[in-house]
Amino acid sequence: MSKFVTPQNIFHGKGSINELKSITEVLAIQKVYILTDPILKELDVINPIISLLEEQNVSYTISTNVVPEPPINVGNEVLSDVKGHDPDLVIGIGGGSALDLAKASAVLAGNEGSIEDYLNLSGTKELKSKGIPSVLIPTTAGTGAEITDIAVFSLEDTKDVITHKYLLADYAIVDPVLTYTLPPKVTAASGVDALTHAIEAYTSVNASPITDALAKDAMKRILGNLREAVWNPKAYDARDEMALGSLIAGMSFYNAGVAGVHGMAYPLGGLFKIPHGESNAVLLPYVYNYIWPSCLNKMADLADVFSISTNNKTNRQIVHEVIQELYNLVSDVGLPTRLSDYAIEEKDLERLTKNAVKQTRLLARSPMPLGEKEIYEIFSHAYYGEWK
Repeated sequence: MSKFVTPQNIFHGKGSINELKSITEVLAIQKVYILTDPILKELDVINPIISLLEEQNVSYTISTNVVPEPPINVGNEVLSDVKGHDPDLVIGIGGGSALDLAKASAVLAGNEGSIEDYLNLSGTKELKSKGIPSVLIPTTAGTGAEITDIAVFSLEDTKDVITHKYLLADYAIVDPVLTYTLPPKVTAASGVDALTHAIEAYTSVNASPITDALAKDAMKRILGNLREAVWNPKAYDARDEMALGSLIAGMSFYNAGVAGVHGMAYPLGGLFKIPHGESNAVLLPYVYNYIWPSCLNKMADLADVFSISTNNKTNRQIVHEVIQELYNLVSDVGLPTRLSDYAIEEKDLERLTKNAVKQTRLLARSPMPLGEKEIYEIFSHAYYGEWK
């Protein structure tokens, strides 16, 4: 038996941002709190939203208190600000950090306590109220944050999350036009993040026929378009496909869950402030090079997705070609392929391992059990570039 959940309302496609007008009308909104990345305000990316609100005489407040991999104190600052403005609607627009901050602050505004009170690993409170309605609008094609009930926060040396059905957005709007100005490195990192969502969902112990179908579709779109989206600024069709691929991957991983790659990526972001997409990318081929025996047949079924010929090949040979293609993609889009490419030393691997082991929520979904020994070995392979 499996269950499948999504936000109640998802709008996708060019111009879907205009659906915001009907949303504010249906909800009879008078006052809006907009949370966005500073660069998006600076580049006028949020201007269409402002214009729509002004047309309807809806008052609004704009906050740019968003930082990558947001720590708890930033989350609490945003929460306090939302409470102070007492809006009818919270709109989050931007990358995953902006969306996570928006969804968490919208919900916690209707509950007692602070961000740390509701963290998965250490929180002691339970959410009682859904809080303020929210609209989440991604400007990257990768995080899937617009359709999940997870908000990620950085701790001193790792990450933790708030996760609850109340964090699901009332409305998600995925307008690929908003991704057209993304720089190459952000396009690359967010794109590999989306691919990681898809493949980890596909191999998750919680996968189902529905999540498998979505994951495979997402992988096809991402693999077929990410390189062009990164290196050709005018490849708008490729960006359209990436936005849809990311959305579909998000629907898959929200239900099947992500696993070892994400569990090991969290301490990379916490300890070394490596952006989430890059953390996943640098680990992706190494994790699968280690765990492939536990999902051999399923990964071999991805041959058509990766455009790999199966003639006269064993499943083992096919899977190794799939892993090679994962490595190739990370390299082709210009992202680091070894942990040693970052400011990480060999002595840091033990600390990374100790923190990754704590991510039991994620590791429990891995088809191969990953304990301290296994995680250390994967980190070591990724550090030295021993992926074969």
